[in-house]
Amino acid sequence: MKRILLKLSGEALAGDKHQGFDEATVTVVAKQIKEVVEQGTQVGIVIGGGNFWRGRSSETIDRTKADQIGMLATVMNCIYVSEILRSVGLKTAVLTPFECGSMTKLFSKDRANKYFEKNMVVLFAGGTGHPYFSTDTATVLRAIEIEAEGIYLAKAIDGVYDSDPKINPDARKYDQISIDEVIENKLAVIDLTASIMCMENKMPMYVFGLNEENGIVKAVTGDFNGTKVTV
Repeated sequence: MKRILLKLSGEALAGDKHQGFDEATVTVVAKQIKEVVEQGTQVGIVIGGGNFWRGRSSETIDRTKADQIGMLATVMNCIYVSEILRSVGLKTAVLTPFECGSMTKLFSKDRANKYFEKNMVVLFAGGTGHPYFSTDTATVLRAIEIEAEGIYLAKAIDGVYDSDPKINPDARKYDQISIDEVIENKLAVIDLTASIMCMENKMPMYVFGLNEENGIVKAVTGDFNGTKVTV
């Protein structure tokens, strides 16, 4: 593919520590992204903030403020991953939907395209910039805006199942499933708002396990062992 949007969970950056950053884990991810870029694919990245903050788990903080904390968590994650990517030899840019001083640049499609043309990895931080919208929604929104050919969802499990494989040992994995079936069966690949955006804008998704050795490279280059969500 010429251009993709890669979604990483915040927890994925923490490794076995489950919070904060695990540099060895992120370096492995960065080296895979470098390989994908060197093969000619432009890569945009959205990262969740769960390694620092999950606002919806709070019962005392106003939802708007909780979501704002989550947005800032994604900014920290993107700045960190950006620097690890640079350490392995890639050029990067971090874009946000709100001003962050000199730490990031303000998002626009034209700016993102300019960076892609320079063979840079573009990290989209800060979600949509508004409360009540998840990083799932931000992922689909940015993928549509930058005209990505697909969204690659790197998850803790290796695809989409008909039930939670952590709870049900007989859960069945799908090799391929339509976004309509995902919505109808409430499979929670991404949240409902994001799922409907994918359906309306014909944006396919590829769900795979980040923990698989060389999982990102395999997913993007065709040795795909996860689930394709068709539109």
